Amino acid sequence: MQAECYPISSVPGTTKLFRDFAEGGAESARVLRRWYPHEPFSMEWAKQAPELSAGHREKLANALRAQVIEFSGSEAALANVEKLRNGAAAVVTGQQVALFGGPLLTLLKAATAVRKAQDATYASGREHVPVFWLATEDHDLVEADQVAFATKQAVETIKLELRADQPRPVGNIPVDDGSGALTAALERASELLEWAPVADWLREFYAAPHATLANAFGKLLTRLFAKQGLVVMDASTRAFHALGATVLRKAIEQAKELETALITRSKNLEDAGYHAQVKVEAAMSLLFLISTNEVGERVRYSLRRIAGEWKAGGKTYSTAELLAILESEPERLSPNALLRAVFQDAIFPTAAYVAGPAEVAYFAQSSVVYEKILGRVTPVLPRLSATLLEPAIAQTMAAHEVSLQQVFEAKTADELALRLGARAMPIEGKRKIAAVGNAMDAELTALTEYMGSLSGDLGRAADVSSNKMRYQMNRLRRMAAAFEVQKEASLKKHAAAIMLSVFPDGHLQERVLAGVGFVARHGEGLAELLVEHAGQECPGHRVITL
Repeated sequence: MQAECYPISSVPGTTKLFRDFAEGGAESARVLRRWYPHEPFSMEWAKQAPELSAGHREKLANALRAQVIEFSGSEAALANVEKLRNGAAAVVTGQQVALFGGPLLTLLKAATAVRKAQDATYASGREHVPVFWLATEDHDLVEADQVAFATKQAVETIKLELRADQPRPVGNIPVDDGSGALTAALERASELLEWAPVADWLREFYAAPHATLANAFGKLLTRLFAKQGLVVMDASTRAFHALGATVLRKAIEQAKELETALITRSKNLEDAGYHAQVKVEAAMSLLFLISTNEVGERVRYSLRRIAGEWKAGGKTYSTAELLAILESEPERLSPNALLRAVFQDAIFPTAAYVAGPAEVAYFAQSSVVYEKILGRVTPVLPRLSATLLEPAIAQTMAAHEVSLQQVFEAKTADELALRLGARAMPIEGKRKIAAVGNAMDAELTALTEYMGSLSGDLGRAADVSSNKMRYQMNRLRRMAAAFEVQKEASLKKHAAAIMLSVFPDGHLQERVLAGVGFVARHGEGLAELLVEHAGQECPGHRVITL
């Protein structure tokens, strides 16, 4: 088993905010401390977890225990619930539910929460428990209803083609609509998983009577991390919303104040050269209202404040009416992305939240909401970012001396094949091309400088001509490499296999390929392996050779 650590700045698509958060120098840390008051790569956060009243802990533990049993949780998970009842802190992470467990990043998040809870228990002497918050109230059904696998030729996406005419919370949507799509999806997934034991789990959970996207996902994740005692929970119930009702109430009563603070925070971020992850506009709120439509489905409408009233789904509500709904049916008020973590941390004694890059960006804005509602800001820790190399792919990359960084830079299989072709070229050819290229570059540089000393116009003309000659030299290099690719068909095949496994469709593996695909090939021990690699010794992107 080998592992390498790449700087997060080498990962394509990384924002400046997340780069500075994960690996910035002293000046970046000083600037970011305004929005992230806690150092993510020390263990000080483990000693600052809040305490909750005994009555609150009792209600929380009772609600969690019921769900752990519903998700067929392990004895280790039930024991962790009892630890929370008796005063333990929580390390929380979360993700929107997705078909068949979604992409690999789901497992990376869960593994990081487990590892951080273990580390915090050791560092602080106080028990810390890993919790996975299912974002079942989100209404992005298109994103939830898909999972992708790498075949030998392409990325294959499986969907149930679930439909919702209105924005429904995805968690309670049944996975079987009677069309036969679920049966076909399970059959195809099982083929791609080569009928490994995890394929049986998918059938057990998703083909169960009355299975929904939430409970099937919850059971799968609970099973995958049974040994580690991961506590998986669906916060959409009345019990959990009642525990976080104080946050929902303040979001209603202090709506204008929170809006002003968020608009100011977004401007501060942009003025500092960063981005605001969520666009904050006047009259928006931090809440959604869940109602029942004419056919009995739960529908999620954005709440907006207009002329002192609240509007959602074509209806108007007074502040008093919303507070009455909160009192009698707290589960009907749902937090948005900037309020969700604050809501979560009124429910749990959260020591830290394990976040992906987008969630880290959310925290830069939502920290002002934390301050105004809870009077504290929860530490945010980056999740394990990783590429898992299958043995055959690792061997192929090693044979061609290709690094992960070079795969990222190539972007496509065709471009990577050209790089393999250039590397496969006979030594004599490499020397001739390098000699001509270096000599030409040196001579052109000298000539351009001389012409520029004579006249600005001559210098510019020389620069344009030099660039054209360099372009033609690079074209010769590519033609020679392409000849090697045509001569040796395996180069194109190897490039395609590497790209498909490591950087599918030009995206990080962890964001595309199904986590259960790796479980199928490497067994239940994969969870423990990911936990092992989720420590703080690599603050960047880890490459793990399986």
